Amino acid sequence: MSDLMSEGITIVEDLYKNREPVPEMKAIYFMAPTAKCVDALINDFKLKPKYRAAYVFFTDYCPDDIFDKMKKNCGKHIKVCKEINISFLPLEAQVFTCDNPEAFKKIYTPNSRDKDQTLEMIADQIVTLCATLEEYPGVRYKKDSDLNYGKKLAELVDNKLARHYDLDDNSKKKGKTQAQLLIVDRAMDPVSPILHELTYQAMAYDLIPIKDNTYEYKLKDGSKKEALLNEEDQLWVKLRHMHIAEVTGQIPKLVKEISASRGEKKQTDEKISVGALSQLMKKMPGFRKQMAQKTVHLCLAEDLMSHYQTNVEKLCKAEQDLAIGADAEGQKVKDPMRTLLPVLLHPHDTTDKIRAVLLYIFSLNGTTAENLNKLIQHVKIEDEKGYIQNWEHLGVPILNKPSMLSFRKPARRDRSDQETYKVSRWTPVIKDVMEDAVENKLDVKDWPYQSECPSAWNGSRAGSSPDDLRSGSRLIIFVLGGVSYSEMRCAYEVTHANKSCEVIIGSTHILTPRGLLEDIYNLGKQPMETFTIEEGKL
Repeated sequence: MSDLMSEGITIVEDLYKNREPVPEMKAIYFMAPTAKCVDALINDFKLKPKYRAAYVFFTDYCPDDIFDKMKKNCGKHIKVCKEINISFLPLEAQVFTCDNPEAFKKIYTPNSRDKDQTLEMIADQIVTLCATLEEYPGVRYKKDSDLNYGKKLAELVDNKLARHYDLDDNSKKKGKTQAQLLIVDRAMDPVSPILHELTYQAMAYDLIPIKDNTYEYKLKDGSKKEALLNEEDQLWVKLRHMHIAEVTGQIPKLVKEISASRGEKKQTDEKISVGALSQLMKKMPGFRKQMAQKTVHLCLAEDLMSHYQTNVEKLCKAEQDLAIGADAEGQKVKDPMRTLLPVLLHPHDTTDKIRAVLLYIFSLNGTTAENLNKLIQHVKIEDEKGYIQNWEHLGVPILNKPSMLSFRKPARRDRSDQETYKVSRWTPVIKDVMEDAVENKLDVKDWPYQSECPSAWNGSRAGSSPDDLRSGSRLIIFVLGGVSYSEMRCAYEVTHANKSCEVIIGSTHILTPRGLLEDIYNLGKQPMETFTIEEGKL
């Protein structure tokens, strides 16, 4: 709000709510190009104008019929009308969303009437992202067996991109830029958003009730504080992709920095508690503001470690063994049920048991109806089977049946030579995809071209190094159905490793494990029927 006020904007109001007329002021309308928004604009000037003039900025391309309606009804009051192509939400430096969690239900609910309309809307949003980045990418998609949502979305995006870039300001057709857009469906990797991830950001959003990126914590005196976890918090950006073991290793260093800034000689090699830090802070009132971020992350790290040691640590080994199909020593898991059983027998909460059962079923590519019923009874969710069964609406096999024989797991990259923590051996499938794409190793059978890709991305690079061709290029990946924090991290890791290519990842919305399970469960709920009571009939 302070940024807006510095530009001379004094009031920000909701377009749909009743507003007091301010006829001496001009109004900026920042809105989606929908009939509902335009009707609200027209109503503001229908009888007695609420404002001196209207400056209209659409987040996307405005359809002709909506534009004509606006022009006819209040055109004389509009001083500026522009389409600014920003109907997406940039969350981080390399992450964007459509800010549309409802899309999950609209797309994956059986017999949904909103499926096609939702895919159209998402395609429009992806096009505005490309337009904002000034990219005209080649489009590819992950081929799946039955649902074909990735193919449908790829077709829509490619057609809309062609229409958007048909003519530029110089009346010349815009050619493809050094970018590639890959569209994948959530079913490609059901494991990553279900596992307990132990990197800082993913762990925080899984285990702590963080709402609107706001972390609430308590100080030793019992007072509550709030902190916003975003790009402006430099320490958050530095720590968010680190393993929790590395983050906790940073704690003594952070306290040392505070001590060193005042020439303190206090020994900080031993384990530092939040209480000790609090005492230290009281001695340095001039540095409280500068050190506030460090206090936040000391509290958050301790909070996460408390959860880990209480419960999560016991789950991680079993989860990793089930996900990978081998133990930490590389020995193949011959009987996944033996790995799962200790989790079911331990008094973990129901959600954690559901997550473990799902990983067991994913490891087998589906199980028998008899075995599934036993597992459901063991977890005591007889009346809430949808948490497990509804995954089939995404095309993920839960039961062994002939229709699922075409579903096959993607081949994985060999990472046996990479050092990892025993409780964090799993690598999201999307990282393999990113690395294969950057190296032009994606199989055309699995990743068909929806449209022509520039030379840097279509394999025609004989005699040239990848870095020469790829310099300044972008790989944009869109995950239909939500993206997890561990998958977001992969975009940064692959960009850092390659340097010549920036990887940007986006989705309909950001997933947390518990949020995804609720979304899956709700796919089985039927919409409430509506009916009208005629007057006098009650």
